[in-house]
Amino acid sequence: MLAVVPRVLGSLFYYPPHSVPALSAQQDLPSLAEYFSWANPVQIHTLCQALPEPQLEQFSLLFEGIGEMPAPPWGSVYLDPEQIVMGESTLAYRQFLQQHSIEVQLANHEPEDQFGLMLLALAHFLEQEQDSAALALLTDHLLPWADQYLQQLKSACSETDFYYGLAIIAECFLTQLKAHASDKSSFSHEGIVTEC
Repeated sequence: MLAVVPRVLGSLFYYPPHSVPALSAQQDLPSLAEYFSWANPVQIHTLCQALPEPQLEQFSLLFEGIGEMPAPPWGSVYLDPEQIVMGESTLAYRQFLQQHSIEVQLANHEPEDQFGLMLLALAHFLEQEQDSAALALLTDHLLPWADQYLQQLKSACSETDFYYGLAIIAECFLTQLKAHASDKSSFSHEGIVTEC
């Protein structure tokens, strides 16, 4: 059940709003509070219920690079000293995926370290009960830059925008995962749910 959260969030951070995966995720969003033991489930439930429809124009600006990107969604922009797309951290993440037999084939040759894609990979590891891979993805590849990215994303949106609310939900989710990831011995796809 936990894998539903990164699957829904990942789909909404990666796919255009009119695509089948994003439309499916939008349908699952109102019940997202039920799939994880949130620190503040009432806030998450209210936020999920109140999110407006995502707008294609805003998606294009934030995730497809139409114009200047106010919050680039790729890890290497935040992790590499040169702040470039497809930097060393992208190559390290690509190698990590290959070590875990995940081959990402993207139509537009986008870097694999896109925020939504990383959440989808996390969902895959959780679904497959590959807890050590999920933990490594979080601690080595996603958490080191996610906070900075989500802050920039919120700064690029108004408080009434879909992606502003989505960023808050993702922050809450990753904050709780970070707390569990710090205790590697208790991190598991089941333990996160029962211990929060």
